[in-house]
Amino acid sequence: MDQETLVCVPGQRLSIADKNHLSGRGTYERLGYIYATLAGVVKIEKQDKASLIEVRSSNEQSIVPAPGDIVTAKVTIVKQRFCKCIIKCIGDTVLSRPYRGILRKEDVRATEKDKVEMIKCFRPGDIILARVLPMTEVHSYQLSTAEDELGVVIADSETGTSMVPISWTEMQCPKTHIKELRKVAKVIPERLGSHIVI
Repeated sequence: MDQETLVCVPGQRLSIADKNHLSGRGTYERLGYIYATLAGVVKIEKQDKASLIEVRSSNEQSIVPAPGDIVTAKVTIVKQRFCKCIIKCIGDTVLSRPYRGILRKEDVRATEKDKVEMIKCFRPGDIILARVLPMTEVHSYQLSTAEDELGVVIADSETGTSMVPISWTEMQCPKTHIKELRKVAKVIPERLGSHIVI
């Protein structure tokens, strides 16, 4: 790969993946090769002894979820072993187009992974905070909520009322007082966070 411009499409193999060629934004690594996750221009950044392979979209917004990013996603489908999500934001940046995410049962909690029941953690319509894991599938991002600060942040009760977290595993409807099980994120409200002295 020289200095000439290389345009690619999603799923296109770009390079071998080894200690000299690293996968960056807009790419993923699979079976020893680096592939593009989006259409755009291939950029190669030299770093110490390695080259970082990235793909930058020609659209205005070139941000795509990358391993380690904290994302905001909406749960769409809950199954026994996983739930499907639509990624709406990366950090504070609202995405111009949504990305598909999948949260597997084993990535919900850091402990007692074998006791996790997806329907007791998430429901369709829930808004969650999750961390992006290294990509293993071409068409969706693998997510994890296995940290205290990650999990459900907004959930509606069956009456359509926004529920209030009452513990790390329950939320309650303020109208009906009915409790529902969730994997609740430990979120510090902004108005409280500014008064905390460390």
